[in-house]
Amino acid sequence: MTIHADIEAIGGALVYVRKVELESLPDAVQEEARNGGLDEVYAVHRADGEQVALVGDRSMAFSLALQNDMTPVSVH
Repeated sequence: MTIHADIEAIGGALVYVRKVELESLPDAVQEEARNGGLDEVYAVHRADGEQVALVGDRSMAFSLALQNDMTPVSVH
C-alpha cells in the first residue's frame, strides 16, 4: 500500500502546493498569466502528483484546497 492509498483509506485528501515557474508552462498559459498581471503561479497537486489546480497566489491555493475538503501542505 502506498502513502497515497494510506491517506485516502483514513479519509484524507492531502494535496501539496508549490510555486511554478511561468517559463515551465505552455505558452498559452504563460500569456494568460502575464495578461492577468501575474508574475508567479502556484499549483495544487494530489498526493499522487496529479496537478488539480493552477492559481495566482499561494494563499489562494491553500484556500481553494481547504474549501474543497483537502489538506494542503507546502512544498519547496
